[in-house]
Amino acid sequence: MNRRELFAALAATAVAGDALALAEPATVMGSHVFDWNSFTDKPNAVGSVRTVCSTPTATLENLEIHITTLNPGMSPHPPHKHPNEELIIIRQGTVETLSNGTWIRVGPGSIIFNGSNQLHGFKNVGTEPAIYHVVNVKTEKTPAA
Repeated sequence: MNRRELFAALAATAVAGDALALAEPATVMGSHVFDWNSFTDKPNAVGSVRTVCSTPTATLENLEIHITTLNPGMSPHPPHKHPNEELIIIRQGTVETLSNGTWIRVGPGSIIFNGSNQLHGFKNVGTEPAIYHVVNVKTEKTPAA
């Protein structure tokens, strides 16, 4: 192989490598059904959590879904903020959520959206366990931590 052929081979390898780097990873999740009965309920200090998924999709760098059961009087953590956006759907119970500096009480069927890097908090203010679904999304526009 002469020098010209070597450079041509290296260039072809580099182009092929770039194409592979741009291809979607094999773990990209497509359409999927998550069966409630397939989730493992893992107890923790404030209740329990059922992990649904944490994976890239065709349009998201990461889609993370979990379902929390929060015991009465408990908070999963102190008020905080994070770069990803978060959607919480209340399935059962009465909770208060810190949104735009105000604590707001909501119940079943309510939906909470926590914006990127905005302070938010959550606590169960009812007499029964609160169950809620959490959907976290990360895209290429999600700010760095």
